[in-house]
Amino acid sequence: MHIPDGMLATPVWLALDAAALPAVAWVARRAQREGEEARAPLLGVMGAFVFAAQMVNFPVGAGTSGHLVGSALLAITLGPAAAVVVMTAILAIQALVFQDGGVLALGANVTNMALVGVLAGYLPYYWWGGGRWRRAAIFLGGFFSVLVAAVLAVAELRLSGVRIPGAIWWITLGFFAITAVLEGAITVAVAGGLEALGVGRVREPVAARPRRLLVVAVAAALLAAVGALAASTHPDVLEKLIESLGLAARAGGR
Repeated sequence: MHIPDGMLATPVWLALDAAALPAVAWVARRAQREGEEARAPLLGVMGAFVFAAQMVNFPVGAGTSGHLVGSALLAITLGPAAAVVVMTAILAIQALVFQDGGVLALGANVTNMALVGVLAGYLPYYWWGGGRWRRAAIFLGGFFSVLVAAVLAVAELRLSGVRIPGAIWWITLGFFAITAVLEGAITVAVAGGLEALGVGRVREPVAARPRRLLVVAVAAALLAAVGALAASTHPDVLEKLIESLGLAARAGGR
C-alpha cells in the first residue's frame, strides 16, 4: 500500500506533499485541543500495535500478500484527529527508518492512509456505530479505509503517467478488495478485544488502567517478534502491480 519513491511524477508528489503538511498540522492542533494528557499513553500503545501489525503480511493469493493498515482501528479507538496524527507518525518512521514507502512520496501515503483513509474508516462508525449495527459499521470502516486508499494510490500512479492495462487493473482491484475484506474482519476482531479490555476512547480515563494498556503493549511486542517470523514473503498488492508493469527497478528511485 505504500508508494515508493520513483513512481510518482514530480508535480504529483510535490502537490501532495504541499497539501498533506498543512492538513496534518491543522488536524494535530485539533487533536491537541480535543485530547487529554492522560490519553497520551493510549496513543503510544495503539501506534506501536498498528506499527507492529503492518509488519505482518498475510497471503492474499496468486503470489500477493496484504497487511493490516489500521486507519479505521485507530480512528475508532482514538478518534479521527488523533488517529491521523498517529498514522502520520507511523508512515514517517516507516519511510525514514525502514525505507517502507518513499520519502518524497510521503505526502501521497499520508494523504491516502492517514487523511482520507482515516476519514473513510471513521465515517461508517460515526454514522452507525452506536447501535445494533456496530460490528457491521466497524467492518465497513476497515473495508473502505483500505479500498479508498488503494484506489487513490492507483489514481496517483495514473496521474504520473503509469499505464495500467484494463485486465491488470481489474485483477489488482480484486486483490485490493480481498485485502479490504480481511482488514474489516481483523478490525472487528481487534476492536472487540480492546473493548473487552476497556481500552478505547469511550472508556474511563486511560491513566486509571495502565495494566490494560500494558496488555496491548505486550501484544504489540509479541506481534512484532512472533508474527513477523510467520509473515508472508510475497509482495503486497501494490508492489505486485509495480512488478507486473515491469517498473520494479524504477521503484525507490533505482
